[in-house]
Parts: sequence; structure tokens; C-alpha cells
Amino acid sequence: MIWNEKMECADRSTIEAVQLERLKETVERIYYHVPSYRKKMQEINLTPADIKKLSDLTKLPFTIKQDLRDGYPFGMFSAPRREIVRIHASSGTTGNPTVVGYTRKDLTTWAELVARGMAMTGMDQNDTIQIAYGYGLFTGGLGLHYGGECLGASVIPMSSGNTKKQIKIMTDFGATVLACTPSYALHIAETIEEKKIPGEDIKLKIGIFGAEPWTEAMRNQIEEKLHIKAYDIYGLSEIMGPGVGCECTAQNGMHIHEDHFIPEIINPKTLEPVAPGEEGELVITTITKEGIPLIRYRTRDLTKLHYGKCECGRTLVRMERCKGRSDDMLIIRGVNVFPSQIESVLLEMSETEPHYLLIVERIGTLDSLKLMVEVQQQFFSDEVKNLQNLRKKIAANLKSTLGIAVNVELVEPKTIERTSGKAKRVIDKRKL
Repeated sequence: MIWNEKMECADRSTIEAVQLERLKETVERIYYHVPSYRKKMQEINLTPADIKKLSDLTKLPFTIKQDLRDGYPFGMFSAPRREIVRIHASSGTTGNPTVVGYTRKDLTTWAELVARGMAMTGMDQNDTIQIAYGYGLFTGGLGLHYGGECLGASVIPMSSGNTKKQIKIMTDFGATVLACTPSYALHIAETIEEKKIPGEDIKLKIGIFGAEPWTEAMRNQIEEKLHIKAYDIYGLSEIMGPGVGCECTAQNGMHIHEDHFIPEIINPKTLEPVAPGEEGELVITTITKEGIPLIRYRTRDLTKLHYGKCECGRTLVRMERCKGRSDDMLIIRGVNVFPSQIESVLLEMSETEPHYLLIVERIGTLDSLKLMVEVQQQFFSDEVKNLQNLRKKIAANLKSTLGIAVNVELVEPKTIERTSGKAKRVIDKRKL
């Protein structure tokens, strides 16, 4: 059901009753099918029988990204491999990626939740949605794809890049919805302007944008340039993919599907819950997933939750746009990048020093990542041709690891400032 009025407009007691029942089932599942969870619970003398009320959720241990890496590739799966019909993965910081598996039921749930989010924005079966998120191990493209089909819309699986072709297909096929990162949406808008494409050739009405941080000012720009309503969508591969939450037509926070996820906000330093409406780190517990259910997963995203009824009529909790991260992860053009990934590549190379600086800028509408790295003296004083080859080698290794291009600048030893405290590795010049 795309419009699930029974759950989306339920009173708080009904929502919490559903959550408790499903939480109990999920805790049973992980305790008996995921050894690492059972070990964690046994270490604190906790059994599934101890989860009797919803507030007992706080008794359960947190899950972090490292837990998924430690279980690589399938150690966190709670369903047998024969029941896993889809596998996605996101990049790891220094080695193994985080791997997630979906049963057939998980995929059906995922598609329905994305479709529910799309319906919140006013989309229906009469729309044609152009998906310019990447396809593949990244969950963005396929998540929106199956959600669009579940909604009954016509789906154009464009994937990312090739902006000229994007615009040709958009105009020729009459796309009414664009799904991509917000920065890419602005890039498309500016290309349309540069090419002087008549406004009547663009049929877009709605944009569904996520996978990277963006501001209200950026929303206003996108809406003005593309003449659409721009909506925020939230998700992360470990939890499901896109569709964990989505904005409605009120554009006042993303409704989280509480019949499938239990959100909490904690103080990232004390790990204690904060008061309703206060900012902190978002923690999510999945309560219907079969392939890889996660308990109290620390997303590292900083935000707030609002439980008041929305003007759209939905009672599902609303999550504000993320304000930042409680770790050092950067999001560049929808790709998660950790400084430690960069460091691991540099440490494998004998020509560079272990001193580097990452500079993130928004050039035009697209994010740019620049790496300044010190080169050992004997290599720096070598021929220019050799330096150019080294720069290309570093850039190629980084692209292979990160999946995005990095502008590499080689500098002499002792060029990058030293500090007595923690080394400053990142300068983010974007105004997010």
C-alpha cells in the first residue's frame, strides 16, 4: 500500500505498540542468528526476554560501522544465504566495505517505503521519474528505481553523469520528476540555462534530492532555476538505502517510517538520550528487516526530531535536515569519503610523506576535492615529467579507492603546517 493512512496518521500509542511488537521479534532474531549480537548481549547479561517495553530499547548495545566491517562480508546477516536475493555495499575507510543483504521481503518493504516517500511529495502513477543517482553497489539508483515502479510511475534509469544526454532524455521523454544529488540538480539547471533550452521543453515538477548535505538556500536556488518543488530524502545503506525518511509537501522535516524504524537522538559524547527537539546524533533501530537487522545503529548524522503532528496530517516523527557529522566523514557528490581512506593510499606509496591536507570546495554547483600532499625531497627535486607521472599515479589510486576524482597537488616537504595537537587534515570551504 503506497498511502498507508493507518500507520502514517496513527496516534503515538498505536505507533509505539507496533514498534514494541516488532522490536521484540527483531531482538529475538539477532540474538539467535547473529553471533556478534548475542555475544554483546551476553556480556551485559541481557536476553530477548528482558525487552518488555519500548523504553527497554536503551538497554540494548549500540551498533557502529566497524561492527559491519568486522563481520565482513556476511557475518552480520541474520538470514541464511539462500534467502538473500540482493547484496549492496558501501566503501570502507581503509579496507573492507560495509555489506548489506536483502531478502525478497526486504526488497518489497524497501520499494514500498520509497514509494510512500514519493507519494508524500505528490508524486503518483502519472509521473515520469528520471533517476540520475548512480546504479550498482550504491543503493541510491536502484532504491529510487524500485520505489518509482512500486508507485506506478514511469522510471527512466539514467544513472549519473553525461549531463547533455540527461537533458536530452529529460526533454524528449517528458520527465516530471528528477532524482539525484542536489548539487547535480543545480549543475543540470545551469547547463539548461547555458544551452538556452526553452522553459516549455522542461516538464519537471518535482525533485527528490539526497545523498549529500544541502541547505535551504540551495533548495531555493534549485526551485527557482528548475521551476520545481525540491524535496529532501534520507537514507543510508546500512539501514536500508534511500527512503528511511522523506519530506512531504509541507517541506518541514522528513517523516521517518516509524512502523519500520525506531529513531533516537543521543548526545554523541555521553551516549545518553537528549530531550525531544534537542540536537544530537541520530541512532536508528530497524524492526522489520530480515537480511541484516541493526540495533541502535549510530548513523553519526547530527539532527533533531519533532513529534508534533505535521500540517500534512501525518503523525510520523519528522527529522530535520542533517546539520553535520559526529565523525570525520565527508560527503562529496554523494560519495562517503574518510580522510583515513586517503591516508591508506598515501601510506602504500614510498614517494610521499605522511603529511597531507584535504580541501573541499563547491565550484559552481559541484563539490571538488583537492589533496595537497608532501613528496619526499629526492622525488620532488626530480624531473618535472616524473612529478607529473607521480601526480597521475596518486590520482588514479585515489579514484580507484574512493570512486571519485581528486585534484592532486604535490608540494615540497615541510610545506604543510604542523601542529602540536591533532593534525588538521580537512578544510571544508563549502557553505553547508
